[in-house]
Amino acid sequence: MKSLLTAVLALGAGAAFGSYADSLPPPAPDLGVPPAVSEALLGIDPERIRAHVRFLADDALEGRGPGVRGGDIAAKYIATLFALYGLKPAGDDGTFMQKISFVGVQTEPATTFALQPPAGDAVPLKYRDDFVTSNQAQTESADIDAPIVFVGYGIDAPEYQWNDYKGVDVKGKVALIVVNEPPSKDPKFFGGEALTYYGRWTYKFEEAARKGAIGALIIHRTDLASYPWDVVRSSWSNEQVYLAEDREPKLQAASWIQLEVAQLLFTAAGLKLDDQLALAGTRDFKAVELPVRLRAHLVSRVRRFESSNVIGMVPGTDKTARQAVVYTAHYDHLGIDPTLPAGANIYHGAVDNGTGCGILLELARAYAQGKERPPHPVYFASVTAEEKGLLGSRYLGEHPPLPAAQIALDLNFDAIPPIGVPESVNVTGADRTNFFPVVEKTAKAFHYEIEPDANPGAGHYYRSDHFSFARVGVPAFSIGSGVKFAGHPREWGKEQEDDYVAHRYHRPSDEYTPDMDFSSSAAMARFGFALGWEELLAPETVGWQAGDEFEAARKKGARAP
Repeated sequence: MKSLLTAVLALGAGAAFGSYADSLPPPAPDLGVPPAVSEALLGIDPERIRAHVRFLADDALEGRGPGVRGGDIAAKYIATLFALYGLKPAGDDGTFMQKISFVGVQTEPATTFALQPPAGDAVPLKYRDDFVTSNQAQTESADIDAPIVFVGYGIDAPEYQWNDYKGVDVKGKVALIVVNEPPSKDPKFFGGEALTYYGRWTYKFEEAARKGAIGALIIHRTDLASYPWDVVRSSWSNEQVYLAEDREPKLQAASWIQLEVAQLLFTAAGLKLDDQLALAGTRDFKAVELPVRLRAHLVSRVRRFESSNVIGMVPGTDKTARQAVVYTAHYDHLGIDPTLPAGANIYHGAVDNGTGCGILLELARAYAQGKERPPHPVYFASVTAEEKGLLGSRYLGEHPPLPAAQIALDLNFDAIPPIGVPESVNVTGADRTNFFPVVEKTAKAFHYEIEPDANPGAGHYYRSDHFSFARVGVPAFSIGSGVKFAGHPREWGKEQEDDYVAHRYHRPSDEYTPDMDFSSSAAMARFGFALGWEELLAPETVGWQAGDEFEAARKKGARAP
């Protein structure tokens, strides 16, 4: 690793690479930025990004799990480059590190689940194949023998006059919940085809715990979740992590089950699965306690640890400015899976999210070493524990380096496929802000088509770190390439996307390979660089569209002292 680290650290000292200026059409001259900014933009280099990804995805970093050796190395690597580039520390006590206390819970193979019907023997379930679970209560053992209550989508949303828990008491019981949210095409009802936070699995566990349940079983469906069971299994077979300071109610068994297991449950209760799933999406649904109990014995390994967000900043020239821009990308991944054979058990996370980190580092270099200083401060935050539920960015959003009201915009980068020169972009959520006309103008200048969300039901807006800023009121969205790439039909890009999800996403096979084309990463870095500068030069700060779900948080933050 030493030789690799030495080579990559040379980037901080200004190692030269081939020019990127000819690989994409130059930006149109009407971006409204100073010439020195355009010069810095053109200097963004895909080979620098490649070098970062190559290092971060190396075996030596052991999958960059939070609070373990590889994750700590990644954080120190990013902090070292921030310092070499000339950024100012924006973490704790004059450092680049914002330390966070976590509790990790690793479910052990000795954990057992069984379904006890009203008569006959219990039906055992197989860990990882039939179910995955985590003890959010963070104890080394827990025993459950409780009735199962089907609560539909497990949502209590007064603004939509919807409460799946009405008329039922789930205290001390296990909630059975359908993934996603009630189907709708009405944008005023759960966002229509677009998923709201109510459809996220994180919300479902949170709400079940608030209602007093001791456990929850989310029914997995690939069509609704937008990812197969293998993704659930790999993510939940690893250590689950929780913020140590979080005092919200917690489940003893936060669990996912296969659709076939749900079929067993409903059959044992004399009900039809399809009928119950359909009924759950209507206002006629009423929660029902099934004549089946969950008998569970959870064995967990619990550890307390620290992991850090890495935060640097480039000061603005206007000392009274209240219009900072924040760039984010998570550096963590899934670490090592002890249940897999040695040599094939490292979740390298090259694309997810080595690419985002490489972009963040190249943006930091371009801002810090550019000839034109920004009028407002620019922050660069590489966050931890994204794969554990956006925990690092959640902590950052709740403990920002400056008041949230002074942050105009967060631009996030997560898993940019390194497959060539993009001709389209994804900016899901940008249309929720009044900054969207600038995004549209800039995309046109770069000759990019803005793609609509191809799968709004997947709830992508709530699945990456920008959401942690949005929930505290800061306008935020992620920047990513679309499926149209130069020299290929749109179908090719979609095939590459599907292939990645099917064979590499959240798998050890998400590895760096020399044939990766980081033109896409550099292109998205350029696009994000331009957007950031346009906001920094804007006469007014960014806001949410009227009526957006995050508008109230923005107004509340603006009134805060």
